[in-house]
Amino acid sequence: MTNQAPGRILILVKPDAVERRLTGEILRRVEAKGYDLVALKVVTPTPELLAEHYAEHIAKPFYPSIVEYMTSGPVVAAVASGHRVVEGCRSLMGPTEPTLAAPGTIRGDLGRDWGTDAMKNLVHGSDSDESAAREIAIWFPELV
Repeated sequence: MTNQAPGRILILVKPDAVERRLTGEILRRVEAKGYDLVALKVVTPTPELLAEHYAEHIAKPFYPSIVEYMTSGPVVAAVASGHRVVEGCRSLMGPTEPTLAAPGTIRGDLGRDWGTDAMKNLVHGSDSDESAAREIAIWFPELV
């Protein structure tokens, strides 16, 4: 059996989580699962950065609310590394809809529906190795 190179994932601790001071708890859970944080920075996203990140959603009716939400405050962007990190972190985060997320997940334990246009669901994680590579290049071009 050969050892595979560790995968990587982009994690965004979204403005609602930063505002609620949940950044440490979210990143603690990623590290407690055994993944390595290899890059970390605080940034207030611009509409241009978000247009690149959410390119597939630009024409959708909910896109303006995403931009308004994601530019409302700082975001903590991180890259985590490890074997099957995309699957592991997405499982740790729970489903996108916080109301449906199981207890024990980040969204299940810490998130809820706030009744706003944008779904404030605390955290983003790349959904595939391909998405991770594309998203990491956007948020951390120095790592490419």
